[in-house]
Amino acid sequence: MAEARFDELIHAPMRLRICGLLRPVEELDFAVLRDALDVSDATLSKHLKTLTDAGYVVSNKAASRERSDARRVTWLALTAAGHAAFDAHVRALREIAGSAGEAT
Repeated sequence: MAEARFDELIHAPMRLRICGLLRPVEELDFAVLRDALDVSDATLSKHLKTLTDAGYVVSNKAASRERSDARRVTWLALTAAGHAAFDAHVRALREIAGSAGEAT
């Protein structure tokens, strides 16, 4: 288990939610993620670019098996570095929250 590490890049509320939704799955369709977050394509794309540039998320376009046309689906996944960074960030938040309960 890696040590706790607060990650400013992940901590932004939308990026934290993105990582939280991608963490338990192998990959997720862009449209499903967008709808779950209730944001526009542009907003989600902006945050995904930041996470991708950091090496935390990868995307893959593939033909949709459910459609007869040539439409491609964008699949998103956390990288190994993304998993590690998110897990370390969550541990850091737990440490912060735990110590907050001790101060009286």
